[in-house]
Amino acid sequence: MTAEIIQKYFPELSDEQRQQFDALDALYRDWNTKINVISRKDIDQLYEHHVLHSLAIAKMINFRPGTRILDFGTGGGFPGVPLSILFPECQFKLIDGTGKKIRVAQEVCNAIGLKNCQPTHLRGEDEKDKYDFIVSRAVMPLPDLVKLMRKNISKQQQNALPNGVICLKGGDLQAELQPYHKIVEATEISQFFSEEWFKEKYVIYLPL
Repeated sequence: MTAEIIQKYFPELSDEQRQQFDALDALYRDWNTKINVISRKDIDQLYEHHVLHSLAIAKMINFRPGTRILDFGTGGGFPGVPLSILFPECQFKLIDGTGKKIRVAQEVCNAIGLKNCQPTHLRGEDEKDKYDFIVSRAVMPLPDLVKLMRKNISKQQQNALPNGVICLKGGDLQAELQPYHKIVEATEISQFFSEEWFKEKYVIYLPL
């Protein structure tokens, strides 16, 4: 699976963005041999299972220039690195409690010249800044995430969607979303991407 799958769904990419996406495969393969951030069997599906999956968030919201986004529990840089490539005029901070994973994200950003992305070794409890959106990929149950990160949501609005949490999750989410059933939106990713793998995977949006 190559970077062409990205262009299939995001045909408006600039040459620089295309080159940055193309470079991810070799970079993650190389780093994954030193620091395991993607499972061995999954590395061949990097573009579908990690890059495109991350970009499902961009089908939910087109972040306006100047938007500040915190990727909580980024691991090796997902969804933060692909989103930073797609939205070069937004500011991304990627945090994770595991230093060696953050190192991979940092090295990838350096290698592709990503200036709007700041990987930082930090736990969610210790993050003090304010952001328009918190994004994450199946890091923890939504109520735990909200409890931890609500303090980091800015009061100032600048996007079509009100500020809040946008996360990528799969499976049966009924119990997890129940506390927010009046306001939470769960959108099936298969509405955006036709590949079989995206069945029963969702973008969850919770305004805070």
